[in-house]
Amino acid sequence: MPHAAVFLDRDGTINEERGYLNHLSRLVLLPQAAAGIRCLNEAGLKVVVVTNQSGAARGYFPAALVEMVHERLKYLLAQGGAHLDAIYTCLHDPQEGCYCRKPQPGLILDAALDLDLDLARSYLVGDRYLDVQTAMNAGVKGILVLSGYGLGEYEHFAATWPRPPAYVAADLLDAARWILADHDK
Repeated sequence: MPHAAVFLDRDGTINEERGYLNHLSRLVLLPQAAAGIRCLNEAGLKVVVVTNQSGAARGYFPAALVEMVHERLKYLLAQGGAHLDAIYTCLHDPQEGCYCRKPQPGLILDAALDLDLDLARSYLVGDRYLDVQTAMNAGVKGILVLSGYGLGEYEHFAATWPRPPAYVAADLLDAARWILADHDK
């Protein structure tokens, strides 16, 4: 039977938003990130990061740094008793028009095939309305966190959004608790 999953944006959702994360020393977990992911892990949900990282294509850092950041991210989460089931990354420049750059659903669709995921029972958590749009495009519930860019986007632009997020969460732990309550319905 396919698994339910929680897709997570990376920057501003799991770790501090720093613009382009061009050095390992700039990777800092948000305070409730590991606890939120651990809750999802304990409930048996798959947790998958989906992230746009065009800085490599733009020449801001080597593509190899993205993998180093992800290894460090997994290590830091493990220190908090949490783990990721997979990480899917779009390294393309926005001008390339690829199918995997959010808000296109390619990363989620690839993960669904690879990991046998049930998108109708899945969620995406991110700090940008772009993540909510990605969720809608992939057929999953979109949750906006107020960390990263989330608070500013919510306060300044929510009135213009064609569809609201399924939930607006203070942080990843709040989102995880809402997901668990919603998932059990």
